[in-house]
Amino acid sequence: MSMASTRLIPRRTRQRSFLPTLSFQEALVKGYAVMDANAFGLCKENKLPIVVFNINQPGATARVLAGERVGTIVQ
Repeated sequence: MSMASTRLIPRRTRQRSFLPTLSFQEALVKGYAVMDANAFGLCKENKLPIVVFNINQPGATARVLAGERVGTIVQ
């Protein structure tokens, strides 16, 4: 699992909405900036899911590492 601490905001619309899951293809097509392109490509190529969450939320990183469902999973 890879973690990305950001918010999923489409580049074109800038509307915020919570997405529990997202495919790698959807993230590319809809223009979500999950992480840098090389890291994103490596995760996609190796079928490594990415957890996107708000790192500014207290305890969020610990909750992700403990296996709690936090943020969006890109797979």
